[in-house]
Amino acid sequence: MKEITVSENEAGQRLDKLLTKYLNLAPKSFLYKMLRKKNITLNGSKADGSEKLVENDSIKLFLSEETIEKFTENRPVKILENDKRSLDIIYEDKHILLVNKPAGMLSQKASESDVSIVEHILSYMLEGKQITQDEMKSFRPSVCNRLDRNTSGLMAAGKTLLGLQTLSAMFRDRTADKYYLCLVMGRVENPSALEGFLVKDPETNMVSFSDREDGEASFVRTEYKPLKISRTEPFTTLLQVKLITGKTHQIRAHLASIGHPVVGDTKYGSREINEYFRKKYRLSHQLLHSHVLVFPKMDDEFSGISEKRFTAGLPKEFDRIVKGEF
Repeated sequence: MKEITVSENEAGQRLDKLLTKYLNLAPKSFLYKMLRKKNITLNGSKADGSEKLVENDSIKLFLSEETIEKFTENRPVKILENDKRSLDIIYEDKHILLVNKPAGMLSQKASESDVSIVEHILSYMLEGKQITQDEMKSFRPSVCNRLDRNTSGLMAAGKTLLGLQTLSAMFRDRTADKYYLCLVMGRVENPSALEGFLVKDPETNMVSFSDREDGEASFVRTEYKPLKISRTEPFTTLLQVKLITGKTHQIRAHLASIGHPVVGDTKYGSREINEYFRKKYRLSHQLLHSHVLVFPKMDDEFSGISEKRFTAGLPKEFDRIVKGEF
């Protein structure tokens, strides 16, 4: 027999959902059969799986160790070497973690062998005993916003279920303000806003824009203002971009569509300008940085970030290029 005491991070979900996390190889039909036969009980009583769990609920599995082992796939998270140095933490409390992701690191793993910012966060929390391997069977901290692999800057992660749900809702409802810095080709003299409908090509993983809504197109809006224009040719402009919507490659593709691609962007950028910066600075990625995150008014549980502004400084390479060009 195995007993599971529902933790704070497990509360609020259905019993059957939690069971699929603990016995992740078991068919759902098996779980419901065990519930009907009272081989799985909730607080000593028969349950059907639809019950909403609360903290300290007791779930008992009257199953043999062999059966539990058979239906459980254990994939423990590895503690990464030198992990504290690899995480640039901007802010941390009980529920959330704000980190400055370096360019070149994935936001989330695309394959089993990948190591993303999420793995670094999990490793950091394991090493600091903020979470255990056993607790991660039913809940794993994760990021709530995504950045392209070669985009650097601020990312928000939920350390608890409440943190993850709250931040995810905030990004979904667009109640937080997100500002980016980027270096673009050409002279941008005036602030402006771009609107349109974005369409993604799944085969090329590229996006395009249209003035009219068509099929699965998503409405997007990007606001920008110039901060500095370079002193000499080839002219470039340092832009501050406010992301109103947040779609795949939105900033990169939107700016490229008006003739001002991000410097270093190999997908939407200019081959000539990229080659110039590669030769002069050995630049190998786009100069796009998630710079500022401004949170809305939030309840007392999140007083540490409520109506606060957080900034991630420019990476050394980006800063060196800005100083060299301006």
